[in-house]
Amino acid sequence: MVHQTMNTSRNSATPASTIKIHIFVSIVFMTTTRRSVPSLAALVALALLSACSTTPQPPPPPPPVTMPPPVGPVVVPPAPQPAEPPAPVPVPVPPEAPAEPTPPLTPVSFAVLPGWQQDDVRQIWPAFQQSCSVLASRAAEWKTPCAAARSVDARDGAAVRRFFETYFVPNQVRNPDGTATGMITGYYEAMLYGSRKRGGAYQTPLYRVPDDLITVDLGSIYPDLKNRRLRGRLSGKTLVPYQSRADIDRAPLSGKELLWVNDPVDAFFLEVQGSGRVQLDGGETVRVGYADQNGHPYKAIGRWFVEQGIMTPDQVSAQSIRAWLAANPSRRQEVLNVNASYIFFTEQKVSDPNAGPRGALNVPLTPGRSIAIDRSILPLGAPVWLSTTMPKDGAPLQRLVMGQDVGGAIRGAVRADFFFGFGPEATDNAGLMKQQGSLWVLLPKSTN
Repeated sequence: MVHQTMNTSRNSATPASTIKIHIFVSIVFMTTTRRSVPSLAALVALALLSACSTTPQPPPPPPPVTMPPPVGPVVVPPAPQPAEPPAPVPVPVPPEAPAEPTPPLTPVSFAVLPGWQQDDVRQIWPAFQQSCSVLASRAAEWKTPCAAARSVDARDGAAVRRFFETYFVPNQVRNPDGTATGMITGYYEAMLYGSRKRGGAYQTPLYRVPDDLITVDLGSIYPDLKNRRLRGRLSGKTLVPYQSRADIDRAPLSGKELLWVNDPVDAFFLEVQGSGRVQLDGGETVRVGYADQNGHPYKAIGRWFVEQGIMTPDQVSAQSIRAWLAANPSRRQEVLNVNASYIFFTEQKVSDPNAGPRGALNVPLTPGRSIAIDRSILPLGAPVWLSTTMPKDGAPLQRLVMGQDVGGAIRGAVRADFFFGFGPEATDNAGLMKQQGSLWVLLPKSTN
């Protein structure tokens, strides 16, 4: 690295200010006399002062100004607010007691029953006597009216009407929310075609009760659970659910076939109805009736069609369901399996072709005068006044009927299934029946 240096030696030259002073003094001395010596001294002094101020040195440059860093906005804290008074302590409000459910039965007079005076009550008499044959021996309150019924002239409509008004009290049936209307559906006794042996068109089995199905009457253990039953099968020492419809379809109950029929859809609807007749290939006609059930809850496949958006509620009927299944055979079993409930049958003889099958009361059902009810709410076997309409023309259907049957889909207070009987007309009406209606159950006066 090369360092450059500068010569800093000072010359002895006379400063210009000194030369000027000398010249000025010489001139002065040459032009003045001794009398002007004092003035001369003053002049010299002035000259010296002038020389000192002739060439002033420049002032040193000012130091660089360093600006302070920028200052951000000054946040002025808000003025303190006066403290809010503490919130009052809430006074605990006791929760409202849940509304008491409406009693299911409210006593009324016969004058309240719509159409009571117009019904031909003589038609109910055989069905009423069927109920008496069972109830008189089961419940004390039925002994008196059933004994009095033996002296009534069944051919006299006024006498029959007077009998009911004397020994019974109508009770309006209401739902828990207080409403007095509900769904009234219909059922019928079906006709199927079958054989005692599998072969040809007869490929769908109707099963008898399997040996491993266990039914527990819960009411015999817990009185509060009267009319409730638990069904299943044993796995070791544990009671487990019995096979569902889909399980039975995948693993048939071999050896438990009662009969074989020619149509799986007819067999399904036979389960929904609970009973029917089967005309065998040899010409004999037998009746099959409800024997037991696998314990799974019933689900109407009509509701599934609505949930899937396939049909609207107004479009659902036995007829429309049959038509859809016929048009979609590949989905038939899928749809039938929606209802996991499965019915097992027993064979019965058809002693009287005009009589209906036996219902839950174990008496023959009377077409047009027997209904299925929810036995957990209404007494099985009791007379019931029904007010609804017919499915085709909306004509009033107001008559005295007997609650002699039950059904897997019949749940609730104002809910009934009207038995139309046997034959094509009964089948057609039952398939369309889904009307709104009201019920009044007639109870012996001694029970009120």
